[in-house]
Amino acid sequence: MKKLLVLLVTTSVVLSSCVSKKQYTELEGNYAKKSQELVDTKADLMKCRIEGESRVNALSQQVDDLKRDKAKSLENVDNLMVISKSASDNIKETLAQMSKKDEYIKHIQKAMNKKDSINLALGFQLKKVLKDGFNDEDIEVNVEKTVVYISIADRLLFKSGSHVISSEAKRVLKKVADVIAAQPDLEVMVEGYTDNNPISTADMKDNWDLSVKRSTAVVRVLQDDFKIAPDRLVAAGRGEYKPLATNDTVEGRSKNRRTRIVLMPKLDQFFKLLENKIE
Repeated sequence: MKKLLVLLVTTSVVLSSCVSKKQYTELEGNYAKKSQELVDTKADLMKCRIEGESRVNALSQQVDDLKRDKAKSLENVDNLMVISKSASDNIKETLAQMSKKDEYIKHIQKAMNKKDSINLALGFQLKKVLKDGFNDEDIEVNVEKTVVYISIADRLLFKSGSHVISSEAKRVLKKVADVIAAQPDLEVMVEGYTDNNPISTADMKDNWDLSVKRSTAVVRVLQDDFKIAPDRLVAAGRGEYKPLATNDTVEGRSKNRRTRIVLMPKLDQFFKLLENKIE
């Protein structure tokens, strides 16, 4: 036992003598340095891991945001397609309605053009038949759009201040009645006009009365003598309030005393024309 103890002590002494104190200090210092490097490396590794996880989370969040944006965009595209289809349908419907309106307008224009043509022919015919035996200044025929106007001077129809039709007047009205009878689709309005000279008699209070009685007298001749249907006739008095010329001269007052016969489309037929629908 003593020999073994001596051997161990001897071995320890030998080993201690193999490593110098300087070397031991260096080894100890290297060990401490490496230990610190290992700690630093572990810390850097932990930092990288944390940063990596943070970046992964951020990227995951971006991916989720992109997915939501994509879904929202697809939804907007779907909505836009629905809106576009609805807008397209509305545009098509609007264009179809405009097309129908255009056809309706063309239909009305065609009818009005036809009526204008008829009235021009009617005006020409009236001028032709009324020209024979009468002065141009006593009878005037005008065509304005869809209406034909026949203006007859007072001296051809009535005596001064009277509403009794003269025999000469019936010759004029016979020519007008023949043309009216050939156009059953026209209404006839007879308008009486006076100058501003006041009148007051037993059966006439003023120029209103005179103008109305004169227009009524013409209507009765057209109905009774020339068989124009009464439902086509209208009597109206204008009195002195629609003068053609000044009432300050003899010539002007003579021009203002007149009877105007207006040939126009029947209003009920005109309204039916407007109500016609283009399919």
